[in-house]
Amino acid sequence: MDALVLARLQFAITTIYHFFFVPLTLGLSVIVALMETLYVRSGNELYLRMTKFWGKLFVINFALGVVTGIVQEFQFGMNWSEYSRFVGDIFGAPLAIEALLAFFLESTFLGIWIFGWDKLSKGVHALTMWLVAIGTNVSALWILIANSFMQEPVGYMLNNGRAEMVNFFDLVLNPNVWVMFPHTLSAGFVTAAFFVMGISAYHLLRKNHIQVFRRSFQIAAIIGTMAAILVALNGHSQAQHMVESQPMKMAAAEALWRTESPASFSLITIGDLSQREEVFSIRLPRLLCLLAYNQLNCEIQGIYDLQAQFEQQYGSGDYIPPVAIVYWSFRIMVGLGFLMIGLALWALFLVMGEIVEQRPRALQIFQWAILLPYIANAFGWILTELGRVPWVVYGLMRIEDGVSNVVPGGNVLISLIVYTLIYGALMAAMVYLITKYAKAGPEDSHYPTADEADAMPSLVGAQD
Repeated sequence: MDALVLARLQFAITTIYHFFFVPLTLGLSVIVALMETLYVRSGNELYLRMTKFWGKLFVINFALGVVTGIVQEFQFGMNWSEYSRFVGDIFGAPLAIEALLAFFLESTFLGIWIFGWDKLSKGVHALTMWLVAIGTNVSALWILIANSFMQEPVGYMLNNGRAEMVNFFDLVLNPNVWVMFPHTLSAGFVTAAFFVMGISAYHLLRKNHIQVFRRSFQIAAIIGTMAAILVALNGHSQAQHMVESQPMKMAAAEALWRTESPASFSLITIGDLSQREEVFSIRLPRLLCLLAYNQLNCEIQGIYDLQAQFEQQYGSGDYIPPVAIVYWSFRIMVGLGFLMIGLALWALFLVMGEIVEQRPRALQIFQWAILLPYIANAFGWILTELGRVPWVVYGLMRIEDGVSNVVPGGNVLISLIVYTLIYGALMAAMVYLITKYAKAGPEDSHYPTADEADAMPSLVGAQD
């Protein structure tokens, strides 16, 4: 393998490792802030136990997310120096704002939240967690602004072989950002909701701290249902935008080799990758038109026609992404998304009509369901990035032109091995710590009695 292949593999591994932590950070920060707000408003220490327990798990996840994210920025300057030279004036701006504004906001107030329990008033202490939640999600926004320039370049001019920013507001208002950010944000809430429901289910099965985890399950079921539906709606908007901005990605996601009018949606397609052609497929007529344009009649360009169009526009070359990976990544992501909608609605039904700890089979399912959003998130990111192949900046720079041309493959191989081992150790540490503290449960001091907890009004249909 040459330096290009190794550099791509290294960035893929570090990105997937890092993105394992990000969605949970986005959603769980808000859930912890909400729980502490309920404690401040009601004065009931049940919510204080919940806040401290879920806050501890949030801090573990946050710390490891920071560590895994730092390495990526070094790779831009080392393995991808030609890319950094080409778009550094643009790409660096949102990354700098993210670090100086959002990251310092969330990290500073997280420190205050951790050490300020006995030093701040209850209201001010809860405010610090809301500032952490705001900083965390604003941080994601600036990262996605940077990534959206790679997906859909705007607000630039080419000067002496480099892309230079000419309009900062075009960069911030990039249409890709405002379909990508809501989708990522709602996916974070789904991840956090299933995380809370899964751990709560573990304890409810064992009759541990029933009041804490019954209420945690209720909150997560409500948030998870709303967020799962929003993921589907936002994903629909993102797909419609993708048809216009990156038609090859949509064609690959549907394994649509030839232009269709009206276009059908693939339930399953089996193809010959060597010949790049369809062997067998089951398709639903006109459904792709409905998904892409909200109408039953349309034309969706196929891979072959787009390849010919790109050759005329950009010159000779292979502009077809790895179709099989893109196709199945899309289906795994969407399939798991609809499965999570169903599970979230089921959870909401359980907390509205029954005592959830009396449904052991359901709780066993929700223990395993904690994995679903992580798998969906990973394949969603794979679809986003591999669907853009061969571009590192869509329409402006190909991947092979962005790699460093002075770093030998042997050096990249060494760093790839080292990073993979270190990240693997960090992942093992994270799983160990999360498992350890999740199983330990909340502290028992000042714990409300069962009568006090049962006397509290339900979250469903009542206010605390």
